[in-house]
Amino acid sequence: MDVKIEQSWKNALAPEFEKNYFKRLTDFVRDEYLSGKTIYPEPKNIFNAFNLCPLQNVNVVIIGQDPYHEPGQAHGLCFSVQNGIELPPSLVNIYKEIEQDIGRKSLTNGDLSDWAKQGVLLLNSTLTVAAHAATSHSGQGWETFTDAVIKTVNENQKNVVYMLWGSYAQKKADFVDAQNNLILKSAHPSPLSAYRGFFGNHHFSKANKYLQEHGKKPINW
Repeated sequence: MDVKIEQSWKNALAPEFEKNYFKRLTDFVRDEYLSGKTIYPEPKNIFNAFNLCPLQNVNVVIIGQDPYHEPGQAHGLCFSVQNGIELPPSLVNIYKEIEQDIGRKSLTNGDLSDWAKQGVLLLNSTLTVAAHAATSHSGQGWETFTDAVIKTVNENQKNVVYMLWGSYAQKKADFVDAQNNLILKSAHPSPLSAYRGFFGNHHFSKANKYLQEHGKKPINW
């Protein structure tokens, strides 16, 4: 199957694209886009996280659940929204933690593409969603695919920082070699849980410290 995705990922994930579950998944997603429903993100942005962060560049992995489902928000990067769109509450809290953790303000807009270009894989577990319907594309095969993505990173890249916020993201830790990578876990940045352990987790400074200790460039959060 010819999947429009960055070449290093295309090569590494080639066996996945031939599996029956992925063929069923692509049929489902295609039918959803053709059904007249509004589906996010735009088809060209489904694999944006991969296109902006080739496999060999991955130094940090942040995992979300599924794309934002309101107009103009989703563009293929977890927690990120397109420039000019109001910041979602979780992203507001991420920026607050960055400021508290490393002592300076982060980006002034919600587009996290710059993080991706620095080696942060901003991966949602489910890569598409119907408008106004959170988790509407869950259980269709995306989770199997993104499990394979984490396994691929684990097999090909060492000394990667995995920032796993909330129980949903933390399930992906099962596929990571904790001896050769740094796994950081905390509550989710959502307003419902941020005060139960996300604020004060110092994940951003911890990530940069680990990267520098292993001869890698820190992220300009």
